[in-house]
Amino acid sequence: MKILNKYTYLFVGVLLTSALVVLTIIPRFETQEFNPQRVEDISQGLTTTTSSASETLDSNSENQTTSTLPEINESEQSEIEKLLVNNVATAKIANYKSYLLIGSDERSQDSSSSSRGFVDGQRSDVIIVGLIDEISNNHYLLSIPRDILVVNSCTNNLERINASFTNNECGNSAENLAAAVNGITGITIEHFASFNFEGFENIIDSFDGIEICVDETQREGYSFELQKGCQVVNGSTALNWVVSRNTEVLVGEKVLDDNGDDASEWVKMSGVSDLSRNERQQYVVLQLLKRVDDFDSLSELNKFINTLEDSFIIDENLTLNNAINTLWNFRGINFNNIKKLSIPTSPYELQDGRQVLIISKNFSQHASENSLINP
Repeated sequence: MKILNKYTYLFVGVLLTSALVVLTIIPRFETQEFNPQRVEDISQGLTTTTSSASETLDSNSENQTTSTLPEINESEQSEIEKLLVNNVATAKIANYKSYLLIGSDERSQDSSSSSRGFVDGQRSDVIIVGLIDEISNNHYLLSIPRDILVVNSCTNNLERINASFTNNECGNSAENLAAAVNGITGITIEHFASFNFEGFENIIDSFDGIEICVDETQREGYSFELQKGCQVVNGSTALNWVVSRNTEVLVGEKVLDDNGDDASEWVKMSGVSDLSRNERQQYVVLQLLKRVDDFDSLSELNKFINTLEDSFIIDENLTLNNAINTLWNFRGINFNNIKKLSIPTSPYELQDGRQVLIISKNFSQHASENSLINP
């Protein structure tokens, strides 16, 4: 009987220890349902509804908003329909593992980005597709400009693609955005991870900052200032640089007045657009991937990921082990060989002055030209 009790206590001790490890070591990432078949159905319009996005928001998502464009007149709609001829991919892209990285502009009033204006709800401010070919080791980062004009295949609304990131009766926010991406690229999204502004900052701060190199000294108001050359910056500075639309560059040398205040001449940087923002986003993603080399073992990387559990939402099909192994496989990669692409677009101004982007070349053709589709 004493022997039985001894083994019983030992067994209970092992169970308690295992439970403690699960609770303290294994990251408890928030997960969200993600059904690839539902995504395919949405992209094919099989769940199309005539309801507007605002009418079909999930009852538990009352704080979400969209940037759906208001109604336009018939003549302009006819003109836009002609401009959207490149919006449907003509070929499927397969043979890659696909990951959709979503950066939401959701922020709290405590976020360092709140100086850019507090907004209710969320839209997808960053949309990047990572494509991994484990056989050939060909990897791609594809940026989707958030202002691309699309027809929502669920609601039939004409809207910017970032407005697709919302819940409705067709699917949840990630599924609807993945469907929109599928429609214009032919890429079936297998997994997704999303973060908000504060999560973005936390990730970078967890790495003790990242290195950013620029060709000229630049700033935006008081939100950030980067000196010509390379410097390590924190999450707040990196975020404000990535999302900046009003970047200024220094003319000549830095000048301080008698009070030590900046009296330099600054001019608005030319060419700042969604495309330049996409380049900055890709730059930061690659800088973070390079930091995987800092870890000596999978267990060390696993412990680090634990600190990020409040920064990400991942799909329920993406196991943590798979995610960590995927990151681990980036060790030693020549990141100069990762191909960086963006959807070809051209600017378009609606009759009321709103600025959007029109897809200027069918993505299937663009993908073929960049060896993403095998001939």
